[in-house]
Amino acid sequence: MTAALAAAAGAVGFSHSSLASPTQANSAVNLAALSMGDGQLSELTTLRIERRNLATRDSSRVALTSVEKTKKQASADRTGKARAAKLEATLALTAKRAAALAKAKAQIDQAQKNARESATRCEMVISNYRITATFGQGGGRWARNHTGTDFAAPIGTPIRSVMKGEVVSAEFAGPYGRQVRIRHENGTETWYNHMSKFSVSVGETVYAGDQVGAVGMTGNTTGPHLHFEVRPGGGEPINPIPWLRNHCGLNP
Repeated sequence: MTAALAAAAGAVGFSHSSLASPTQANSAVNLAALSMGDGQLSELTTLRIERRNLATRDSSRVALTSVEKTKKQASADRTGKARAAKLEATLALTAKRAAALAKAKAQIDQAQKNARESATRCEMVISNYRITATFGQGGGRWARNHTGTDFAAPIGTPIRSVMKGEVVSAEFAGPYGRQVRIRHENGTETWYNHMSKFSVSVGETVYAGDQVGAVGMTGNTTGPHLHFEVRPGGGEPINPIPWLRNHCGLNP
C-alpha cells in the first residue's frame, strides 16, 4: 500500500523537497485510490492528512520568516530615523552655537574698533623712557626756551601717536631731524622729532597707540630721545606734561 501511494505521489513529482501543491498531491492520491480497498483507503486518508499538515507547516514557516524580516526591517527603520533625528538636532545645536559665537565675536570686534577709533582715546607716546628736558627749560642746544618735553630712550624704541589723527607731515625738518606731525580732530597738532625712521606717510589716518616712527638722533641732539611737542590749533607750543595729564589722563 505504501509503495503504491509513493508511486502515485512520484507520478506528479510529489516530495517534501519539491513541495508540490496540495491540489497536485490530492489528485495523485485520488488516482491511486481508485484501485485500493477500504484498508488501503484508510492509509490514503492518513497520508493526505500528513501531506496537508506538512504543506501547512511549510507555509507557516514561510509566513513566520516573512513576519520576522518585516519586524527587523521596521526596527532598523526606527533606529535609522532616530539616529537621523539625533544627528539633525546635533547639527542644529552646533550651528546655533557657532552663530552665537560669531555674533559675540563681532560685537567684541566692533567694541574694540569703536574704542580704537575714538577721538578721545589716548596712549602714551613712548615707553621705557626718562625725561631729560622739560618745557621752557633753557639749554645750549636750542635757540630759545625748550618747546617740548624730551623722552630719552634707546635708539629704535617705538614712538606712538598719542591720539587718533591725520599725518600732515613726515619729513626731515632741520634741527628737529626726522619729524612727524599729526593733526587731531580737535585741531591740536602733536609733533614727534629726532626720529631714526618714519612708520607713516602724509595723509594717513593713525589711531592712539599706532607707531609713527622710532627713537633716533637726527637733527640737533646729543643723544637718542623723542622731542615731543603739543600745539593747539597748530599754533604755539604748550607744556606737554599738563596736557597729557588733563586731556588724556596720562601721568608721564
